[in-house]
Formats: sequence, C-alpha cells, structure tokens
Amino acid sequence: MKSKAILTVFALFTLFVISLNLVSAVVVSEVKQSQLLPGDQTNVQITLKNNLNDDVQDVSFNLVFTGTQFISIGSSEGSTDEIRSDKSKTFFFNIKSAQDIKPGNYNIPYTIVYTDIDDKVIQRQGSIGIVVSGKTELDFSVETEKPVIGESGKLTLKIINSGFGDLKFVNVKLRPQGFTLLGSDSDYIGTINSDDFETATFDVIFKEENARLIATVDFKDFDNNQQTRNIDLPITVYSKEKAIELGIIQKNNTWMYSIVAIVIVLIWFIYRAIRKRTKKRNQFKEA
Repeated sequence: MKSKAILTVFALFTLFVISLNLVSAVVVSEVKQSQLLPGDQTNVQITLKNNLNDDVQDVSFNLVFTGTQFISIGSSEGSTDEIRSDKSKTFFFNIKSAQDIKPGNYNIPYTIVYTDIDDKVIQRQGSIGIVVSGKTELDFSVETEKPVIGESGKLTLKIINSGFGDLKFVNVKLRPQGFTLLGSDSDYIGTINSDDFETATFDVIFKEENARLIATVDFKDFDNNQQTRNIDLPITVYSKEKAIELGIIQKNNTWMYSIVAIVIVLIWFIYRAIRKRTKKRNQFKEA
C-alpha cells in the first residue's frame, strides 16, 4: 500500500513539473488564418509568447509541411533575435493547400528553438490547427410530371451541390405561381453531400402556361454559416390540346363511347320490335 501511495505521489509531482514547464516556456499563444479553399493559398499569423521570467535569444519558428497536404509559399521559417519576458512575437506565413484536399480541420507540425538565459538551446515541437473551407456552389433545375393546365401533377426541384463542402439542414420553401399546391409548401431535405444532389417534390395542380418555380433554399454551409438561396425558374406547362398532341395525356373519348353504347341499345330494341311484328304476321297468315 505504501509503495502504491509513493508511486501516486511521484506521478502527480511529475505531472505538476511538466505543467510548470509547459507554462514557463515559449509557446504558441495564437493562430489566425484567412479563409482557405482547396487549391488556394492564405495568410497565417502565428504568435509566440515568452512565458519565462527571463528573456530568450535566437528564437526561430519553423512549420513542417512534410507529410501534409500543404506547402509554403515563401519561407516556412520565422526568426527573431529575442523575445523579452512576458512579451510576444508574431510571424507571418503564406501557405497553399492541395487541389484535392477535402474541407476539414488539419494539423501542421512546428518546431520552436530558442536559447535561454543559461545559454541552453531549447527545442519544442507541436502543431497548429488549419481549417480548409468548402466553397458553396449550387445548381438548380426543375422537373415536372403531367404539366397540363387543369391537371394534377408533380413539381420537382433538383438541388446539385457542386462545391467542396457538405450542406446541412437544407430546407426548401415554395411560393406558388401559376399552380396550386395540394400539400405542404415546404420540404426538409437535411444533408446534401459534396458532388451529390437531392430533390424536393410537391403535388400540384397547374393553372396557367406561364408558371414559375419560386422558392427559397435555406442551409448551413461547411463553416456552419446560415445561408439562403432564392430560386426563380420557368416551368413549361401545356394546354390540354397541346398535351394531347404531344402524347402527354390521352384524349378523353368517354362521351363517344357513351353514344355508341346508346346506339347499340336502340338498335337492339328496334331489332326486337321488328322481329316481334314479323312473328305476329307469320302467325296471322298461318291462321
């Protein structure tokens, strides 16, 4: 039991010493970057702070791009003669991301080297976080089913995500123009992955040829920013005559079939009446 207690105390003391060393050191205190898209470059500001009680000399900061999907545009190293105690120094770098990199959060390793007050060269490693954003690029198209005036059909909005980042919480709200909705005016889609598409379909009755699909599409982009796209697309709607001509709908011949049926029934009754008379005449002659 005593040995376990001693080991526990030693472990806690070691962690305490390590935490002191991390606080009392030259560390990365802040990282700022502009928006970075796949294949593009951006400026990164990295600030070092001297948390030691003494000044440090010959400070260098080096970004290590080996094994990453980033490269340096210009120097990957920044240096300064000294950083005074409790003071900071900011270095500026230009980096470029690979063309085929996926939007997301990435780490770039770094090395800090400096000389302390005892002329001892200290070296530390770590990594900074870099965010690659996904540019939002959307395409829209409209498809119809049975687009005939006075007929019930379907109206489908196709949303194509041609950008690098996924879209989330996608919702479509429709404003009817030239048609009547038979159900809800909104459709929640959810997520549209990059290089993919989703559709929102509505049951409608078309009222006029010059109809339009007017809608708003709300979503959150890769950076979790709320965005809205307004859509105004023409819809091709046909008159019944044109739809019959194009074979979209079939001509209604019910009235013709009804007349034919009535004529057949009349002929049958006339035939029976004539046959009845003929039979009576023949019976009369025989008598």
